[in-house]
Amino acid sequence: MKMRIKGDSLRLRLTQTEVAELASGGACSVTMNLAQGALTYKVCSGAVDNLSAGLEHDLLQVTVPRARIMQWAQSDEVTISGQHGPLQILVEKDFACLKPRPGDDDLDTFRHPGAPLS
Repeated sequence: MKMRIKGDSLRLRLTQTEVAELASGGACSVTMNLAQGALTYKVCSGAVDNLSAGLEHDLLQVTVPRARIMQWAQSDEVTISGQHGPLQILVEKDFACLKPRPGDDDLDTFRHPGAPLS
């Protein structure tokens, strides 16, 4: 899972395995180690009506409605988006890059819709 933060916008991109894990009722999390501690960011499905996000200690958690996860996981739809207070939240399927770049890991990503058929 990749996280991008810009102002009041949070974007999380998930691999095929992570999307499948969410659809099965699980959760996905990544821990980023810092010099003075760690930050864990997590996406889970829950019994909520709308996307929500919360920060508690060293955990940033995004919760997505269960039914919405199922619909998204079983379709070609790319993004689940919503607003939680001032925060714009995007949960997206992660696509392979059209041009490989050194250091990028495209394993387990979704096929980019603009990629040539092989």
